[in-house]
Formats: sequence, structure tokens, C-alpha cells
Amino acid sequence: MRHAAHATRKGAGAIALTKSLFTTKHGAHSAESVYASKAAGGEVDGLDPALARKLNEVAPLTRRSIRESARAAQRRNTILASASLAALVGTAATSMAFMKTDDEMLPLAEGTETTQTLDIARVTDAGASRSDVREAIDGQESTAVTGNWNLGETNAVKDTASLTTAKAYNDKVSKLVDKDEEQLPAGFDANHATGDTGNAYPWGQCTWWSYERRHQLGLSTGSHFGDARSWGASAQALGYWVDNQARAVGDVLVFAPGQEGAHGYYGHVAIVEAVNPDGSIRISESNVEGLGVISQREFTAEQAKTFTYIHY
Repeated sequence: MRHAAHATRKGAGAIALTKSLFTTKHGAHSAESVYASKAAGGEVDGLDPALARKLNEVAPLTRRSIRESARAAQRRNTILASASLAALVGTAATSMAFMKTDDEMLPLAEGTETTQTLDIARVTDAGASRSDVREAIDGQESTAVTGNWNLGETNAVKDTASLTTAKAYNDKVSKLVDKDEEQLPAGFDANHATGDTGNAYPWGQCTWWSYERRHQLGLSTGSHFGDARSWGASAQALGYWVDNQARAVGDVLVFAPGQEGAHGYYGHVAIVEAVNPDGSIRISESNVEGLGVISQREFTAEQAKTFTYIHY
């Protein structure tokens, strides 16, 4: 018995179209071509015409649509390439404009004022005058150069004492170094370490006053020279000039223990306030007449030679 074909279910055309979109087949009579043709005309059974047009816009199913899409893409690429080329040409033109020489510059707009750079001529040896007479300028009278560069028979400086030899950072020490130039010990360094970090000696003692008075006179003193008897050795160890001759106001006079009434163990220190022409000296000192009491004494030239002195 021959049976009739099953009735086509509603929507079967849409299902077949969906399958054809994901099935690779070739030939004009394939299911893909047939459904594509119908979809392009909106003739697929059960497929809404609006949906068919939308599908055709997103994924063209006809060769004509494919060709039109390809031409549109080519036009877009051509426009982008033209824009890029125009930008490149503009950049190159700008660079060339900056590199143009003065002769190649474009003419100025009509009416624009221009300036001209005058040629500068090289000055030759003939143009430079080395004579003692200068030529008149613009009608002015010529002037003769008086004087000469003659320094005499020799270039030696006659008065060396008039020269300043700043050999120390301390201005007061520089002046003393100039004065004592010929008496300085060999290898003396005017900028030696001072050991000066502030007055660390007990108030009122002879060491306290000697430090204080030296600073009043612009001279440095070690802050930790120790007892008065050891000041000479401590200063010499740091590079101070130490000897047995009073030379200037501000020298530290060091008494040995028991010398001229000094303490029998600690010794004593004082400051030279005057050096007299005959070699006698006058000193200031503290704690001889009482703690913190400043007093003065004088010693003959013979006595002065027996003491130790710290200079600078």
C-alpha cells in the first residue's frame, strides 16, 4: 500500500535554512543555493520577510550582495589610505619648510616690511692699530697715549712686606703669620687642627679665663688641653706653635707647677696682654686673687724667658 507523504510541519522551512547556513555544500542546485535564493527574495516558507532582510544585511547570501559588500569595503580602505597619505604629505611639507634656506623661503605678503643683515667684514692685521696715537673719530681730536709698560730693570718686588700672604683661614692668625714669617718653625701649618669645640673648662679657673680671653682676641684654643701644666704639650700635639718667647698679645703663658706662685700640682695659665720693647710682659689671669677674679701681673724680661708660650 502506498502511503502519502507526511505533512510539512509549520516552521520546517526555517529549520532547513538554519542548517544550510552552517553546512558547506557546492553547486547551484544545492540546498544552500536554493534557500539563499529564496531568503534573498523573502520567499522562505515560514520566515518573516523583515528577518530575512536583516539576515541578508548581516550575512549576504547572494553573489551580488557579496560583490556590493566587497566594493563598499574597498571604498572604505581607499578613503583611509587617502587620509593617511594626506597627513604624511602635510608632515613632510612642514619639515621641508623648516629646512628651507633663506633663498628658498616663500615671499612675504605684499606690504610686509623686511630687514636686511649687513655683511660683516673680517678685521685684518692692517685694520688694527698698535701705535701710540689713535686716529680721530668723527671729527674728534686725536689723543696720544701717555705712559708705558716698563717695569724697570727687573721685575722684583722691592717691598715684600707690603704684600698680604693670607696663609690661614683665621684672619688674626694670617696677620701673625705674616709678622712672624722668618721665625716660624719648619713645616708649620697655619691651618692645623685647633681642638676648639667650646669652653669646656670650669668657670672661674685659670684655664676657663685663658680660653675665654683668647676668643675675645680672635684666637682659637683647644677645649680639652687638660690641667694647666699640660697645656703646652697638648697644644703642640695639635700643631700649635709653642716655644719660650713671648711674641704677641694673646699668647698663652704656661706656668710649670710651683713656678712664680703657681699650684704645685696643676700649674697655672694666663694670657699675655703686652710685650714691652725691653722684653718684659704683662699678663691677665683668673683665680689668683679668688675664683673668677681677673687680675694682672708683670714679669721682667729675664723672668719672661722662663715660661712656655702657646702662640697660634
